[in-house]
Amino acid sequence: MKPIEDYVVSIPDFPEPGIIFRDVTSVLQDAEGLHLAIDLMQEKLEGLDFDVVVGPESRGFIFGVPIAYNLKKPFIPIRKKGKLPRETVSAEYELEYGTATIEMHKDAIKPGQRVVIIDDLIATGGTNEAMIHLIEGLGGKVVKTVFLMELAGLHGRDRLQGYDIDSVIVYPRK
Repeated sequence: MKPIEDYVVSIPDFPEPGIIFRDVTSVLQDAEGLHLAIDLMQEKLEGLDFDVVVGPESRGFIFGVPIAYNLKKPFIPIRKKGKLPRETVSAEYELEYGTATIEMHKDAIKPGQRVVIIDDLIATGGTNEAMIHLIEGLGGKVVKTVFLMELAGLHGRDRLQGYDIDSVIVYPRK
């Protein structure tokens, strides 16, 4: 089996010149790549005591649900604003051009629960920071965040000081 990095297609100058886009869909569309990605992310949780897995729409669902299933843990979705049917809590965060709002059900996290966040990518860390605010606002404790890919040049870890952040693949540039 080839290394996980070989399943990621890198597209230069997308969405603008000088940017290298790391395409997670190339991992998903290869059965071995998908299996390897989930296994490697799940390995980052070995020996960790936690209660629930949280993942953001949509790629956090793709990787978070099979990990939750394998480890016999519940999965809590974080969605874009207006997608959840019951009472929610929300957090706004900055995008490159504007802001976005994410939500989760108000009863999704119980006070004291130990939470793992699973997502495909950390870039600036804004989405992850907003998720942490939601979880902690409900009384949960984020014990680890696992990403498939990290764009280290965008310094997302700097926003998440004091949290256990782990990535399967680290790209030094943005």
